[in-house]
Amino acid sequence: MEKGMPQLEFENQRLDQTISMAQSQLEQARQSNVENKSAIIEAKKELREHTQHSIGNLWSGDAFESLAALTQYAHPVTEKLTEYETIENKIARLETLIQSPYFARIDFRYDDEDEFEKVYIGRNSLMEDYEMQVFDWRSPIASVFYRFVAGEAYYDAPAGRISGELDLKRQYEINNSILEYFFDADVQIIDEFLRKLLSQNTSSKIKTIVETIQKEQDIVIRDMENELLMVQGVAGSGKTSIALHRAAYLMYQGLSSKLSANNIIIISPNALFEQYISNVLPELGEDNVVSEVFEELLAKVLKNKHIQKRNQFLEMLITSPRYQNIMKSSIEFKTSSEFLEILNRFIDDLPHRWIEFKDVYFRKNCIASKEQLKNRILSGRKTTPLGLRLKQIEDLIMESAREFHKQHPNKQEYFRIKKELQHFTEPNIRELCGKLFRNEDYFYSLAEDLELPDCISDIIQFTRENLFSNILFYDDAAVLAYLKLKLNGANEYKNIKQVVIDEAQDYYPLHYEIFALLFPNSKYTVVGDINQTLEKQENLSLYEQITKILNKKKSALVTMDKSFRCTNEILNFSRKFISQSNMEKRSFNRDGYEPKVFIAENQESLNDMIISEAQVCIEEGYQSIGLICKTEKNALSLSKILKDKIDVGLINNSSTADLQGIFIIPVYMSKGLEFDAVLICDADDENYNSEEDKKLLYIACTRALHRLNLYCKGEKSRLL
Repeated sequence: MEKGMPQLEFENQRLDQTISMAQSQLEQARQSNVENKSAIIEAKKELREHTQHSIGNLWSGDAFESLAALTQYAHPVTEKLTEYETIENKIARLETLIQSPYFARIDFRYDDEDEFEKVYIGRNSLMEDYEMQVFDWRSPIASVFYRFVAGEAYYDAPAGRISGELDLKRQYEINNSILEYFFDADVQIIDEFLRKLLSQNTSSKIKTIVETIQKEQDIVIRDMENELLMVQGVAGSGKTSIALHRAAYLMYQGLSSKLSANNIIIISPNALFEQYISNVLPELGEDNVVSEVFEELLAKVLKNKHIQKRNQFLEMLITSPRYQNIMKSSIEFKTSSEFLEILNRFIDDLPHRWIEFKDVYFRKNCIASKEQLKNRILSGRKTTPLGLRLKQIEDLIMESAREFHKQHPNKQEYFRIKKELQHFTEPNIRELCGKLFRNEDYFYSLAEDLELPDCISDIIQFTRENLFSNILFYDDAAVLAYLKLKLNGANEYKNIKQVVIDEAQDYYPLHYEIFALLFPNSKYTVVGDINQTLEKQENLSLYEQITKILNKKKSALVTMDKSFRCTNEILNFSRKFISQSNMEKRSFNRDGYEPKVFIAENQESLNDMIISEAQVCIEEGYQSIGLICKTEKNALSLSKILKDKIDVGLINNSSTADLQGIFIIPVYMSKGLEFDAVLICDADDENYNSEEDKKLLYIACTRALHRLNLYCKGEKSRLL
């Protein structure tokens, strides 16, 4: 700080200088792209003028020279387009930076120096004359801000650990290029700042947390040691934010380990959640990261769009007494390690028993006997997937057929052979799976020495009935995908180097086997909460299973037991629905309203109560009010009743709506989301009465930031 200058004046001056530098760079970037645009137009014009002749010659004897000419003129266009896009990205970053260049400053003195250096930290970096004016929040030195208070401090740089002393931590609120306030932070003040932020309304999409990353969160975000990093976190602990910020951090890292957008994939639980998190990485300066829902992965593997969504599966499971037990038993068994062993034994048995090899004739000449084909497959390398071995045989036979075709040209015969071959070189996965379930004695022979559920006969019958229906059931889709990947291998995602899996507890062992097959060379960040499972019981052994299946050299499990979302009162209320042995929950210590349970005598009275409370929430200034129902069926019914009385939206399986205003949502779709106020609209004993229902109530209650009330028609739930 300059001698004698008041701090506010100094900080305003520093802000003006920073914005001035950014504006100057912005003008230069814009000017560069005006020139680039002209150069691209000129290069395209030249390409058209000089290549018409070359295109005409591509099929003549001068093809090589023509292709070289085409490449020569196309190269400047490609080069300029790449440069133009890079500068456009820089322009967007600078425009954002000018609005709010930084959010923090640390004064840090290196061990071998006398002076403290002022280090400003923002969402993106700014450099001027080879000097860093603002450091990116992901830079090594920025970790000092997140991890230390005044005193001795250090950070880990590519060259090793750098030690020194931290003198000052300062935080800023800068909006539209104006410094609104700043404060010098110690632990107490930082907590107060975070408490103030948490007491604000939520937004329609999840927000970045770069200003408020906690020490434990920063350690997870910056971890470069582990190939598999798992986070078990209670509701509201910031798991999803941490996973997304970690993805952004990994993309920022040094040249040897830097990931581009197409090297990362985020596995989201559903399309609504996918939309909810869609802003975070772009806000952190990282665009175009691939995000997919698990069913989309299955659909790509199977080349089948007609797959039951997980939410549809859950709705059917919760609402259909007829299917409830058998569906639960079916998915538990089909995704278990026991069934995985049966599948692997079945795959080993396929060439012996189920691949229908046939003699192959060209005209009347036998060019390969079925015995030869079978022996070749059985003697082939077992490490090569069976599907690829079959394909190799097809190529060999077609090579022989080509030779015969040259001597005795017959196009129809040639294509007949190819079609005939594909009957056994490209087996239908669904048909193969059908063979496993149609023959019960065979199924039991494969299951020898394995423990089967008591209702296995019902599971086999249930699968037979559903396997060939128009919509492929969620559990069967996973079985077929595993079979197909084991037979054919996977190439589609070979560029993926980091996989982020959210809601880890929703997946079963078979699902993790599929991830391992799809992304064999990837590192993983896996976040979940064992208390938020819906159709199964889960405990910490889940993470042991994940570790075993994904089989990485170095892995770690981090536990986060502090909730930043709910008030103390909401957190204490939600505790009654989970096993305390699973995890102790700590609150960030923010006080609010006590949750209340309201009982109505009839439906009309219940409607009035819900409408009245929703209106109170709007008057209190809440921006998102979630009316949570147990099922989509209940949500639809409530929507029909309320839609003419208040402005209310309905979120269902196909929704990707912005979460603003009042909306009705099934509890299983609310996972991972948060709302200013939550009204649980069907908390009576008819709806919530079992151990599984406890988890539904826990999920519903922990969606609320500030206000939670429960409404019952008739008798309230025994779980309350």
